Amino acid sequence: MIQKLRTLTVTVVGICFSIAAVAADKKLSKADLPAPVQRVAEEQSKGATVLGYSSDREEGKLEYEVKLSVDGHSKDITIAPDGQVLEVEEQVSIDKLSAPVKAGLLAKAGKGTIRKIESLTKHGAIVAYEAQVYTAGKHSEVQVGPDGKPLNHEE
Repeated sequence: MIQKLRTLTVTVVGICFSIAAVAADKKLSKADLPAPVQRVAEEQSKGATVLGYSSDREEGKLEYEVKLSVDGHSKDITIAPDGQVLEVEEQVSIDKLSAPVKAGLLAKAGKGTIRKIESLTKHGAIVAYEAQVYTAGKHSEVQVGPDGKPLNHEE
């Protein structure tokens, strides 16, 4: 009985890892992108170094991502198949944040160390700031609104 339970556990864990691998981003070349996505990727990458292209499904919808490096910081642009920019995540230095945003992120990070901060832009406006936090050997993310206050939902 115990051996069957162990075998079942190993099988379930294997299936979970397989599903996670399939759900991961699919690496693409620029030529693999639909024409509207290529056009927007070219516009958005002016003055930047393109690090890569990928596709993914978010809530069942196909999305494309362009990873960029701009003046030494990261910038990721998520684009719909029709070329609509869905989201821009851009690395921000903590010293460039407003006092309320900085205070809000530090409060949410608690005893953790903030490693990276990104602004999240949707429909041309910053909707949140997100920080990667390292606490007691574990990584997590915290978000605050553009005013530094906690959000009612994650962006």
